[in-house]
Formats: sequence, C-alpha cells, structure tokens
Amino acid sequence: MALIKPRTRGKRLVRHRTRLDHETNETLYAYAHFLGESTEYVLNQVIDTVLAKDKDFVLWRESHSESFVPQATGRERRKRPHAARPHGGSHQHADDAGTATVSRPEAVSSR
Repeated sequence: MALIKPRTRGKRLVRHRTRLDHETNETLYAYAHFLGESTEYVLNQVIDTVLAKDKDFVLWRESHSESFVPQATGRERRKRPHAARPHGGSHQHADDAGTATVSRPEAVSSR
C-alpha cells in the first residue's frame, strides 16, 4: 500500500534546487516509478506527509505562519561552458576543478 496521497490539482509550484545523497536519489526515482508519478510530486508528498506527523512542528507553525523562504537579493548566474563558436568567437572551457576559463583564437595575419 502506497503512503503517498493521490495527486490533487491546483497547487502552485515553485522551483527549488537541492542535492541528494546518491542512494536517496535512487530511492526517489524508484518510488516515483512505482507510483507512476513524477519525482517532483513524490518529494512534495513526502514532505507534506512526514512534517504533518511532527506534532511539535505543527503547533509551532500555527503560531509562526509567516514565510521563512529567503528573499532573493539578486540573480547570480554561473557561466556555463558553450560549444565552440564558428567565425572566430571566444570559447569558454571548464577545467577539471570546474573553473571556467575563456580563450580567444589567435589572429592570423595575411601578409
């Protein structure tokens, strides 16, 4: 018997990025496959189900209903490596440590 509730419509979703332990990730995908649902849905239901059982948290949350989501101070984007650009554009590479470096092709003089 599955512990996850049936899907409901009308919820507002937000993007959240995180890292999971390798085994937890495997379990997440296996359970999502078992249910025939997305991993996104499973994560939402697991959080709702587990936290609803924490009576101390439920009581605390009743008196602390404000948002605890950190406010964004500005969008910082990491540069991603790009495919080689034709026509002499700059090329961006990532070394083994994940540090991006930019190199420009040498100009060839035609004398």
